[in-house]
Amino acid sequence: MQGLMMNYPLTITSILDHGYRVFPKKEVISILPDKSRHVYTYTDLYKRSKKLMYALQLKFNVQPGDMIGTFAWNHFQHLELYYGIPGAGAVCHTINIRLSASQTEFIVNNAEDRIIFIDATLVPFFEKIAALLPTVEAFILLNAPKGFVTSLPNTIDYEDFIADAPDNNDWVKVDENDACAMCYTSGTTGLPKGVLYSHRSTWLHAVVLCLPNYACLTSQDRILVGVPQFHVMAWGVPFGAVLSGAVLILPSSHLQPEPFIKMIIEERANKANGVPTIWQGIYAALKKMGPIDSFPLKTFLVGGATAGPTMIENFQRDFGIEAIHAWGMTETSPVGTLSRLQPEHDSLSDAEKIKIRALQGQEVPCVEIRIIKEDGTIAERDGKTVGEIEIKGAWVINSYYKTISHENFSEDGWFKTGDVGIINKDGYMQITDRTKDLIKSGGEWISSVALEVAIMAHPKVKEASVIAIPDEVWTERPLAVIVLKDENEKLSMEELNSFLLPTFAKYQLPEKLSFIQEIPKTSVGKFDKKEMRKLYAEGKL
Repeated sequence: MQGLMMNYPLTITSILDHGYRVFPKKEVISILPDKSRHVYTYTDLYKRSKKLMYALQLKFNVQPGDMIGTFAWNHFQHLELYYGIPGAGAVCHTINIRLSASQTEFIVNNAEDRIIFIDATLVPFFEKIAALLPTVEAFILLNAPKGFVTSLPNTIDYEDFIADAPDNNDWVKVDENDACAMCYTSGTTGLPKGVLYSHRSTWLHAVVLCLPNYACLTSQDRILVGVPQFHVMAWGVPFGAVLSGAVLILPSSHLQPEPFIKMIIEERANKANGVPTIWQGIYAALKKMGPIDSFPLKTFLVGGATAGPTMIENFQRDFGIEAIHAWGMTETSPVGTLSRLQPEHDSLSDAEKIKIRALQGQEVPCVEIRIIKEDGTIAERDGKTVGEIEIKGAWVINSYYKTISHENFSEDGWFKTGDVGIINKDGYMQITDRTKDLIKSGGEWISSVALEVAIMAHPKVKEASVIAIPDEVWTERPLAVIVLKDENEKLSMEELNSFLLPTFAKYQLPEKLSFIQEIPKTSVGKFDKKEMRKLYAEGKL
């Protein structure tokens, strides 16, 4: 027997409809690529998204299921694309601006994008590959100054594109299980793979972000979105913010510490999100600035890579800012776990609380996680038994776009994340490594992630990454690649290993150190171990 409830599809446009009806005066603030400030309301967002929808239908006959690419920074026009493209029944394909030309060419052709919306500052990148993209019919320019000249074919100014379109047409009717957006993986272990999100999955993910025990987005918040809009839909925050009525602050390309801090102060941002590398830079800049009266930022969501206890403790101790550690992947929309303290932790010491907050955290609603041991059995939640993390849930992938291979899935349908970790008795997960990044030395496993976190706690170290290097006796040994806070400082192997020895066995300590000015990173700010292995093979580390 089915329940006697209305069929109310969970669609992206219903999020914007709600924001328009309930929070029509809430603001979207953008700091554009030219550093100018743009402010408008949810009402403007709603009407302009409808104009965009109609323009796509009228001028390009966009049909449900068509792929529409975006190659843009974080700003109000990109937010309109988030809503207006799915509003036309099409798929908003956010293209990572930090991938190589060959990867971008592959992604656009694999997706078969019909139109690409592109920021004027990013046009030179696409001019090099435009002739290799046969499905692209036009490039629509965002934030192009008057007299802007480009060799891109079939270009239209965005404001001209939507200018004469009505703002009161109905959204295209879609099923909640229809596709609304797509992101590609960063391709660090091969060609990028498409992850196709549904309206329903995106809607549910946004709702859970708003819950108090998770990202806790509310109408009292002013949220600075430090995650690029091309990276897993900015972690879903642009959808959750509109549902909850929060003010959105979009920093465009200005993600360096000084302008980021300036935006926090001037726009009174009390919440933000971003990867650890952004927050490390912000912490260093804040320390140099000295005391700031009434610094508005109180909480930030950090993920994409491990945020160690040192960083979490530093922000809390020095500035009273709470770092909320989260974990996820492009394949999980992305949030799978989030680490918050619970009432039973109230009696713990500050040091013990930091240890818990540095874990990747507990499953969020609509998601289940398990650890699979080497023998294929499910591990106990004992905080000790290590295995590969598998996940299933309402916003977890069940297949890659245009791919029939099921090698990334278990026989019973769980997604194999490639992350290795443990879960404790309270359900807190800890990532100990990636399967491909584990170091096997003399038959024993060494966690590169655990070493990285510990090394970055050393007072002389700014950043550190660990990779396996070949060894004739032990098969593999750890190499620590280090960026020092002060390039005039020196850090010996003996000093570092003395620092690490209370936590690690001798066989786990780094065999060699390599000092560089900057650690290579992927397009989403993670340490690029594939590139580091290449540099080592070339004798550059």
